[in-house]
Amino acid sequence: MQEENPKIMYTNKRNSKRRNQKALPVIPDKRYFSISEASVLCGVKAYVLRYWEQEFSQVKPNKRQGNRRFYQQEDILLIRQIKKLLYEDGFTIEGARAQLSSQHGEVDQTVKTDAMVKKIVADLEIILQNLKRTETVLS
Repeated sequence: MQEENPKIMYTNKRNSKRRNQKALPVIPDKRYFSISEASVLCGVKAYVLRYWEQEFSQVKPNKRQGNRRFYQQEDILLIRQIKKLLYEDGFTIEGARAQLSSQHGEVDQTVKTDAMVKKIVADLEIILQNLKRTETVLS
């Protein structure tokens, strides 16, 4: 069982529930995402992503011409995990950094599973819509 340190944990559950009311969208099958796309996929503003790059050494988007950032799917999952640690679990930045370090930069399995389930549900909804269209054409 994890020992709670008051410097690392911040327990204001009322605020954390209010911040996370919107469900995160499905991560599309793309190789790279711009910072604006990443901010939508992670549910945080672009300036927060840039700030987290400074605070968390694990967040390293590819930078191309003009210093434009391009995030990959693993980056999106890592940012979602950071958001979960900070906003839902109540960690401070220092505590979230320590938690990620203890996991050796690996994305938490629940974050991966959540993204995978959302993708499967979206795919199944598309299949269902196609089946309904086919049914109406055949009738």
